[in-house]
Amino acid sequence: MRFFEQIEIGHRRELGTHTFTADSIKAFAAKFDPQRFHLDEEEGKNSLFGGLAASGWHVGSACMSLVVADGQRLAREAAACGEEVAVWGPSPGFRDLRWIRPVLAGDTVAYVSVVIDKRTSASRPGWGILTARTTGTNQRGEEVYSITATAFVPARKGG
Repeated sequence: MRFFEQIEIGHRRELGTHTFTADSIKAFAAKFDPQRFHLDEEEGKNSLFGGLAASGWHVGSACMSLVVADGQRLAREAAACGEEVAVWGPSPGFRDLRWIRPVLAGDTVAYVSVVIDKRTSASRPGWGILTARTTGTNQRGEEVYSITATAFVPARKGG
């Protein structure tokens, strides 16, 4: 993972893809969002979605899983090269969460994150605050998900 000074506005991270199967949609919904159009194909087909639809929370959770996995991959790569690994802090929040189009059973969503702002933290010396817009696009090239999130990112010691 990079340090605050190493990250530029406009930096793009391709986080990976997730395919939403009927079984995974139903399992997530049964546990976290048990609405009829997430649990039953016929109910989904007869809803505004037109098919078994993943919960928006499922779409966001898949994105978060890919964010973490990509961060772990980057940290392993940096460590393998002998580079110092930046350990990022928590997120102070997000805004503009949008579920733009339904994600239906069989859809594969590709997630991408782009840095849109960065600033030094006024209250936490040695830290910066990074803002990124993350989007999800289905296999037809349609944007289905977006969120703007912030994270605390450490500055290099003495830098």
